Amino acid sequence: MRRGWGSVAIAERLNITRKTVSKYMAEDGFQERPKEHKAAQSSKLDPFKPLIQEWLEEDRKNRYKQWHTAMRIHKRLTAECKGYDASYPIVQCYVKSLRKHRYQEGTLELDWQPGEAQVDFGEAEFYDASGEKRMHKFLCVSFPYSNAGYVQLFGGETAECVAHGLQDIFHRIGGVPTRLIFDNASGVGRRVSENVRIAEVFLRFKAHYGYELTFCNPYVGHEQRNVENKVGYMRRNLFVPLPTVTDVQAFNRELLDRCEADWQRKHYKKGVPMNLLFEDDRKAFLYLPKMPFAAYRYTRVKTDGYGKFLVDGKHFYSSAPEWAGKELAVRIGAHTVAPLAPSGEPISVHIRIFGRQRTDSVDVRTTLSRLLQSPGAWRNSLIRKALPERLREEMDGLERAELREALPTVQDRSSRYDFDTALQALEQATELGSLSSSNSVVLAARLAAFEPEETSGVDRGVYDELLQTTGGG
Repeated sequence: MRRGWGSVAIAERLNITRKTVSKYMAEDGFQERPKEHKAAQSSKLDPFKPLIQEWLEEDRKNRYKQWHTAMRIHKRLTAECKGYDASYPIVQCYVKSLRKHRYQEGTLELDWQPGEAQVDFGEAEFYDASGEKRMHKFLCVSFPYSNAGYVQLFGGETAECVAHGLQDIFHRIGGVPTRLIFDNASGVGRRVSENVRIAEVFLRFKAHYGYELTFCNPYVGHEQRNVENKVGYMRRNLFVPLPTVTDVQAFNRELLDRCEADWQRKHYKKGVPMNLLFEDDRKAFLYLPKMPFAAYRYTRVKTDGYGKFLVDGKHFYSSAPEWAGKELAVRIGAHTVAPLAPSGEPISVHIRIFGRQRTDSVDVRTTLSRLLQSPGAWRNSLIRKALPERLREEMDGLERAELREALPTVQDRSSRYDFDTALQALEQATELGSLSSSNSVVLAARLAAFEPEETSGVDRGVYDELLQTTGGG
C-alpha cells in the first residue's frame, strides 16, 4: 500500500483473491482478535434434545452399566417419537458433547483418612464342581488411604452376606474401620432423600461393632471411585482365568491371603508400599468386641406336607417329615439355611441357594427316621438315590427283614459321624463282603479318626483281611 500498489497488484503478487486484499486494506490494524463464536446451526435433533437430556439425567440415578448409549437413544427415539428422522451420527455427536461438558464440570477430590473403608459388590463367573459356569457376587472392601483391599465370595448381596464378609475381614485385620461407606444400592440399606433405611440384621451388626455408617449420594459416583476401581482390579487379577470353587468358605479363606499378598506393590500415588500404609489404617481401627456377631436373620415359616418350607420366594428346603404342616423358626445366614427345633437345635442344615430359578434342597438324613417306620418305601426314597452305586445295589438286594436291620445301621453311623463318613464306611464294608454293624463301626471310626496324611505308608490290608474273615458278629 505504501508503495502505491492497488488491490489487484497485491492480489497478483501474493496469489490471493482481490476480495481478501480489500478486506485487510480496510482494517485499522493487524492485532489478533478473539474468534467469534458461530451461532449453532439448526438440526433435525433440536426438537428431541430436551428428551435426550432428560434420559441422560435419569441415568445418573442408575448403575453405570445400565446407562443409555448413543445407539440406544437413537433406537428409542426411532421407536417412541413420531416425526424423528435424524441419523445415528447426529445423535452420537450430541451425546458425546453433553458427556464431555459434564466431565469438564469436574469432581471434588476427596481426602481419605486412615481407618476408613469403602464397601461395594462386584460379580464374576466361576466353575463349580461339575465344571459348569456360575455367577457369584463378591464383596469388596477397600481402604482408600492405603489402597489395600479384600474380597469375599457370596451367592447374593444380602445383609447377612455383607455382615458375614465384614466380620471375617474385621477379625482378620484385628480391628474395626472407623467408618464404612456403602453404595446406595447395597443390600444393607439405602438413603432416600434425607432418610436412611437399614436392614435390621445389619443395624444390629453396626451396633455390635460400633463403626460410623455412611451411604453415598445417589447421583455422585466419585464418592465410591476407590472401591469401584478395586472391584475391577480384583476381578481381573484374582478371578482370571476362571477359578473352580467347590467350597465357598474355604475359597474365601484363601482369598484373604491372596489379597494381602497384593499389598507389596507401591501405592499408585504415594509411592510407598501399600502394606506399610495399611499400618496407619490399622492404628486408627476401633477395638474388636469380645464376642463375634451371629450374622443370621431369623424368620418363621409353615412347612408343607413333606416338611418343606420356602425362603426368598423361590427356594424350598427340607426340615424332616415329622415336622410336616407345622410352624418352625428358620436361621438364615450368608451360606446356610437351618430350620430349628423348639430347643434351638438345627433339624437340618442346607447350603443357601440364590437366584431366580425355583430349587428344592433336601437333607436326606432327616428322612431316615420315617423310612425306618416304612421300609417298603426304600425303592422310592431320596436316601436310596444319595447312596454310592455299590452300596445301593447291595441294599436293593436285601430282603425286607434284612433291610429293616440295615437301615438303623445307616442312621446310627450318620448320627455318630458325619453323613459322608458313614456312607464311606458302609460302602467299604460292602466291598469287604459284609454289610454288618460291627464292620461299619470300625471302618467309620477309622475314617473319622485318621487323616490321609497321618496314615501314609501304613498297610491297612491286615485289618481289612481281619474284617473280611470275621464277617462281623
